[in-house]
Amino acid sequence: MYYFMPKAANRPVYSYKLSIIHFWALIFLYIWAGPHHLLYQSIPNWAQSLGTVFSIMLIAPSWGGMINGLLTLRGAWDKVREDPVLKFFVVAVTAYGMSTFEGPMLSLKSINAISHFTNWTVGHVHIGALGWNGFLTFGMVYWLFPRMFNTKLYSVKLANLHFWMGTLAILFYSIPLYWAGWTEASMWKQFNEAGDLVYPNFLQIVSQIMPMYVMRVVGGTLYFIGALLMIFNIAKTVKAGSFVAMEAAEAPALAKEGGMKSGESIHRFLERKPVRFMILAIIAILIGGIVEIVPTYLIKSNIPTISSVKPYTPLELQGRDIYVKEGCYNCHSQMIRPFRSETERYGEYSKAGEYVYDHPFQWGSKRTGPDLWREGVKTGRNYKPDSWHYNHFMDPQKMNATSIMPKYSWLADLEIDTESTPRKIRVMQTLGVPYPEGYDLVANDDLKAQADKIAAGLKAQGIDVESNKQVIALIAYIQRIGTDIVVNAEDSENK
Repeated sequence: MYYFMPKAANRPVYSYKLSIIHFWALIFLYIWAGPHHLLYQSIPNWAQSLGTVFSIMLIAPSWGGMINGLLTLRGAWDKVREDPVLKFFVVAVTAYGMSTFEGPMLSLKSINAISHFTNWTVGHVHIGALGWNGFLTFGMVYWLFPRMFNTKLYSVKLANLHFWMGTLAILFYSIPLYWAGWTEASMWKQFNEAGDLVYPNFLQIVSQIMPMYVMRVVGGTLYFIGALLMIFNIAKTVKAGSFVAMEAAEAPALAKEGGMKSGESIHRFLERKPVRFMILAIIAILIGGIVEIVPTYLIKSNIPTISSVKPYTPLELQGRDIYVKEGCYNCHSQMIRPFRSETERYGEYSKAGEYVYDHPFQWGSKRTGPDLWREGVKTGRNYKPDSWHYNHFMDPQKMNATSIMPKYSWLADLEIDTESTPRKIRVMQTLGVPYPEGYDLVANDDLKAQADKIAAGLKAQGIDVESNKQVIALIAYIQRIGTDIVVNAEDSENK
């Protein structure tokens, strides 16, 4: 923005001093804001509070940058009507202002309680992705290529068409997601007069937001078509010109520069020495990370020990890697927040100590499907046997006609990579998982025994699948999730 907007408008940056404040404030504050994505989750309260405070502080430099960009166009707004490059830049800077205001608002706990795990967050992110980053990139491309090839843009009309298609696409993409987010949050949290969930079945909620997903597809497709128009336009522009490999330029002789010159600003002094500037920038970035990350490693009380939490078995570990490989975390969260609406639907809320052997954790950021953290608990109305999970992986619509989950039938054909088991065990040991010394040498024996037991149970229920198939490992993992602190009914009977 600070380079291309002044070039395209042929106007100087409105405020150089404001740009300096914008830069240093952003790189210092943004690192502290990270925990605002994890409010009401299993991280220390002090980290959550820091994330909220610094997120609110970010409004000032972010909006300072937006205002700086828009005021750079002072005296050049007449050009915006005709120049597609400036159109893209204006919408990009405006989208930046919108997303950097909404982000701090979403860091407030009262708002985050509504937005998190919903499509609201996805809509917010894509205002920045499609509007700020995307449109700024389009404007840069349209400005650069004619100059690189010493010609005029092939079609200004096509570029303007691209602009309007892209703008409508962003609206078609994001507004339905905001609507979907509020719909999800409202339905998730709704209770009747008897104190029961009005929509206990998660798929009831998914069915309501399907039209919003369709509109998202329309918006995304329109945005993509606009990008293809740009590629065509740029290709024609390149064909009409010739690349300027060497551009004549003149500059005064480089003089040896020592310390700070008379009348020179401190920042200009820093800018003359790139290495010095880089070191100071890195220090500014690292401070927030050090303050927030180091204590979580050094203070043991951050994660209270839960004696019943045990490492995954080798089969469950393999199943967890299959879960990650297949991208299950993109649609399912594994974090039950301490709200009644969530504990009523999913079970006991999540504790930090339950995740000590999860490397990395699978908390997720959106619920296209239900949370899975208590999926293995065999008590209450949510109990599902191994056979249910098998049939669900093979054909989700067979288990529920309104499900939008894709089939994973290949998991019954692919074999578990048992050769990797010893290496995985050793990696987990390096990360602090207390497997016994030398366990990597016998881990596959335990894996086979558990897999044979699950396969035998499925066969007794009329499902014939070999014990070495990936679906067996995934079932083992799913049936283990969240059971460490909740006693299963069958476990209680055995005791």
